[in-house]
Amino acid sequence: MNTTFLKTRTLRTQALKGLGTLAATAALLAAGAAAASAHVTVSPDDPAANGYTHLTFNMPNESATAKTTKLDVKLPTDTPFTSVSVKPIEGWTAQVITGELPKPVTVGGSTVTKAVTEVVWTANDAAHEIGQNQYQSFSLSVGRLPAAGTKIVLPAAQTYTDGTVVNWNESAEEGQPEPQHPAPSFTTTAADDATPSASASATPAANAAPASQTGDTGAGTWGIVLGAMGTVLGAAALAVVLSGRRTSAK
Repeated sequence: MNTTFLKTRTLRTQALKGLGTLAATAALLAAGAAAASAHVTVSPDDPAANGYTHLTFNMPNESATAKTTKLDVKLPTDTPFTSVSVKPIEGWTAQVITGELPKPVTVGGSTVTKAVTEVVWTANDAAHEIGQNQYQSFSLSVGRLPAAGTKIVLPAAQTYTDGTVVNWNESAEEGQPEPQHPAPSFTTTAADDATPSASASATPAANAAPASQTGDTGAGTWGIVLGAMGTVLGAAALAVVLSGRRTSAK
């Protein structure tokens, strides 16, 4: 066995070890990104002020041992929705709760003292509970939306089969680190030129864009991570080939 062959084999072995380390690091980065994006989120299909919108709540299961059985969403009482309808989901029951507002609110020129304050979705049976590596989407049609620039916070509670309840109710402030359990929220934008009629609130929520089209940050994060993994692993593989060629040429 000549010296050149031994050197080549040693270099390739070292390069492959380095490649394994890079791959493991990339996997850890991907796992961290997934954990960071696994929140209960909300996406409006049109956040324009004075209009009606479909809200899509995406809820992933984060437990390694339990399933998710319930999602409880609180609706605003300072800027209440005067119209709320629920998109049916097979295997789940939705309860729409109406209550007295803390104080009367004027919406569209009318004084409102009662409004829908909470919506609760519950799985009907074990077959429809959300298991490991799964998520479910829940949709509402709501309106009218308040003035442009209003941040609408929708605190949510996620219940598991082992009795654990995760409250997604922490305030996320601009310029500050994201809290561990941020509340789903969105901010209204400038009103459209044509104000939709009240009948828009009855439009089936099926028209809402799917999660992949409504700003799902989890999908975007995964794309960035996987792209970085491909670049790192490709560069490492190229280094293995080039080191072998340089050594053989000596």
